[in-house]
Amino acid sequence: MPGIYDFSAKSLAGEEVSLQRFEGQVLLIVNTASQCGFTPQYRGLEELHREFAPRRFAVLGFPCNQFGGQEPGNASEIGAFCTSNYDVTFPMFDKIDVNGSGAHPLYNYLKREKSGLLGSAIKWNFTKFLVDRAGQVTARHAPTTRPESLKKDIEALL
Repeated sequence: MPGIYDFSAKSLAGEEVSLQRFEGQVLLIVNTASQCGFTPQYRGLEELHREFAPRRFAVLGFPCNQFGGQEPGNASEIGAFCTSNYDVTFPMFDKIDVNGSGAHPLYNYLKREKSGLLGSAIKWNFTKFLVDRAGQVTARHAPTTRPESLKKDIEALL
């Protein structure tokens, strides 16, 4: 059975990034979108990233256009939006699918590890998966969960 570090994904710059690069870190993996009611969560995600990065924590953003077409842009447009509107410095990856036959293998793994309230499918943008230093998926949080409310959970894993 593969673990979280066995996966890779393309960055917004088009570089293939092995998640092994994040081994030993606490991770918050989030499917994102630029035109969603939850888009302002980028601000809270960036605050978490900046606060905890020195302690080996990272937010990983995975843009997805499967929910209401709320991430229509290409990689450079997504990157420009995140930088200009939210000063995002955490790693952002190329647009992926999180559900269906074309779902990214990482998301198939995350959904197998932690089902949501209504089953394993991702229901909307900004679903959050918390991963401990050993690469174990410890929690799944709904899109309505504000990033700031995860501080205690992150602290407990650091």
